[in-house]
Amino acid sequence: MSRRHARRTRKLPTEPILAEIRDLAHDGRGVGQVIGIVGDEAADTSQTTLAGKTVFVHGALPGERVQARLIARNRQFDEAVVTQVLTASPDRIIPQCAWYEQCGGCALQHMDHGAQVHWKHKRLVDNLERIGQVSPKRWAEPIVGEAWGYRRRARLSVRNVPGKGRVLVGFRERQGRFVADIGHCEVLDGVFAHRLESLSELIGQLSIPSAIPQIEVAVGDVGAALILRHLEPLDSDDLMELKRWSDANEIAIYLQSKGPDTVTRLIPEHHEMAYQVTQDKLRLSFGPQQFIQVNASVNERLIARALDWLDVSPDDRVLDLFCGLGNFTLPLAKRAGQVIGVEGAADLVESARANARANDIENAEFFVADLSESPEGQPWLSQPFDGVLIDPPRSGAEEVLSVIAHSQARRVVYVSCNPATLARDAGLLVNTYEFELVEAGIADMFPHTAHVESIALFERAR
Repeated sequence: MSRRHARRTRKLPTEPILAEIRDLAHDGRGVGQVIGIVGDEAADTSQTTLAGKTVFVHGALPGERVQARLIARNRQFDEAVVTQVLTASPDRIIPQCAWYEQCGGCALQHMDHGAQVHWKHKRLVDNLERIGQVSPKRWAEPIVGEAWGYRRRARLSVRNVPGKGRVLVGFRERQGRFVADIGHCEVLDGVFAHRLESLSELIGQLSIPSAIPQIEVAVGDVGAALILRHLEPLDSDDLMELKRWSDANEIAIYLQSKGPDTVTRLIPEHHEMAYQVTQDKLRLSFGPQQFIQVNASVNERLIARALDWLDVSPDDRVLDLFCGLGNFTLPLAKRAGQVIGVEGAADLVESARANARANDIENAEFFVADLSESPEGQPWLSQPFDGVLIDPPRSGAEEVLSVIAHSQARRVVYVSCNPATLARDAGLLVNTYEFELVEAGIADMFPHTAHVESIALFERAR
């Protein structure tokens, strides 16, 4: 056996390590150094070499000294899970979820919610300064909302486990290999939070329980639905069982046999899902597979802040890039003279147009365009804009920054789900295109997770 292969297959130490934690990684794990090995084997030279090595520890917080069990070793760092907290952080709390230690759906339930928000703000600060080399003139108050039962969209894993005699439905375990065995979920919307066991029983009664890999769930202010992904055909008895469950629970069921374009509604014959934007008395319809912001209360506050920062008037022409089904576009249209919404997904543009008609909005136009490449030459860019709002995917908006810069817009509001790409794009807007970063702050869209949503205001430098 080669030395290289021996290193790969070497067994992990069975004794816990001692570690001091100095920070949190981007995924919520504690980051620190190994300071020793617990037990008599500490003198083993293969293990004492761990001392001083960087370690990422699930369940550890900054300022803590912990015992932890190694779960992976790499050349530059190790990975571990807390087994005992020796010196606790003042931010440590008892997790609300009974299955938190196993389930990977949340990463920070052991941390006080206020401390979570502070850490997310710090991540935004660090990313802007380190990656973008920029800092705003002022920091905005964090946007916070519901911290429990908030998640109105989720993708749940499914696995038939004969050894347990049932089907598991939920998020994956922390290490991601298996589906966590949980009874209910504290962060899912109440429609589904306590129906995981019911879904487990439902799938267990089907003829192909091992061919159901996932369920997507979605909840609106009106309507709730699930999408059942199945790798093999369902028989007539399966369909009847699904229909009985749907009737009993008043939840629509959609089926997906292959890709996203195969999603079809099984029951009921007619079904609508919608959420409200209460500030403007808007009702936005959406499909169960379509993107919406998962936290309704945070989304309302995020829209309000974007409207406040853009400060549009009835004479203004506004561009909304990555507009989705009109989440920001339609509230903007209530205030501006004209709004142009642009989105890469044709089904979302179709929904946005339908939502505009349903809400009697006539000054919003929507276009399909691939915004992962420069949109120069598109007809909707033929006239200047007074303001721009962008809400891109995690990859950011680098490809559209030049057209934003040449749009003559006075203000740009950037809503981001990834502080790293926001920081990159902020650096370009400020250092290349001569905007000023006026204000920035986080929105706690996913409490108890490491996800950081943020919003930033840029103004054209005078």
